[in-house]
Amino acid sequence: MGWGKIFFTVLITFSAALITYNILISANASFKEEFPAGPSRKFATFSQDPIIKMPRSKNKKRLFHTAVTSGDSVYNTWQTRIMYYWFKKFKDEPNSEMGGFTRILHSGKPDRFMDEIPTFVAQPLPSGMDQGYIVLNRPWAFVQWLQQAQIEEDYILMAEPDHIIVKPIPNLASTDGLGAAFPFFYIEPNKYESVLRKFFPEEEGPITDIDPIGNSPVIVGKEALKKIAPTWMNVSLAMKKDPEADKAFGWVLEMYAYAVSSALHKVGNVLHKEFMIQPPWDTKIGEAFIIHYTYGCDYDMKGNMTPGKFGEWRFDKRSYSDKWPPKNLTLPPPGVSESVVTLIKMVNEATANIPNWGS
Repeated sequence: MGWGKIFFTVLITFSAALITYNILISANASFKEEFPAGPSRKFATFSQDPIIKMPRSKNKKRLFHTAVTSGDSVYNTWQTRIMYYWFKKFKDEPNSEMGGFTRILHSGKPDRFMDEIPTFVAQPLPSGMDQGYIVLNRPWAFVQWLQQAQIEEDYILMAEPDHIIVKPIPNLASTDGLGAAFPFFYIEPNKYESVLRKFFPEEEGPITDIDPIGNSPVIVGKEALKKIAPTWMNVSLAMKKDPEADKAFGWVLEMYAYAVSSALHKVGNVLHKEFMIQPPWDTKIGEAFIIHYTYGCDYDMKGNMTPGKFGEWRFDKRSYSDKWPPKNLTLPPPGVSESVVTLIKMVNEATANIPNWGS
């Protein structure tokens, strides 16, 4: 084994031990841990959660780097390949401030798509630490990437495999330190204040300082994210170990953890409803930049939605948990919303043009 491999093994072992240590002391210590890079900055914050737009600079482009965390499953891989296809289509279009792209692969080993998609291989959490909640690997993967990768851009867009970019994305983050984020209706800090105060004490500020966001989609300054990411990791793990928080937040626990961590570091966010849409509930593309296809789309052959019931026509990403979606998916019947039709057409274009699809 070469010295490089020995050093890397020692580094990962030390990092894993550090995570465990952080969780053991988290009940009695601040979750905020400064990232060892660069001078500190102060960031503005909102005392409320307005849905507003901030004016964008018309000067030099402020490029952001798009980062997508992924495992090596077929399910994650086919989504990421489609996502990257559309990233490339819009990257150099007018109004785009999209810079580089990285798939942060948290399987711990390279896969056969390294040459197709720019990839950073991150180590997964030590066995058992995710407690069956694999999403906990996301903040840990970001910590490793931010520590080890050379990132040219000053801003980061955190995205997900099941995002399809539908138009060039400008840098929505403000120039005074505020991030840009999508507001989720089911992230409700006020409702869960008593639980959140375990991780965001009253001396840190009002509960309204916690924005109703997850970590994605978010555009945030790179230096800010370097500070937020270790806290996000620690808070995520601490919430998962806390029975009350785990029960309250369920599958969106890691989203709450990011919102709390951003607030702990006084990084507020401008909330952009138009950042993305989520079919079938959002029916129009409108001004959206991203389609997030997290929900199943079920319709009868007359174009009527059949929520909660398998439709005569349907598309659900979970139908392809262990297999590749076929090329040329059947288009929805007449009357189905623009958002769903656009989604299927974009999936079909990507699968028709991505080399060796399904192999």
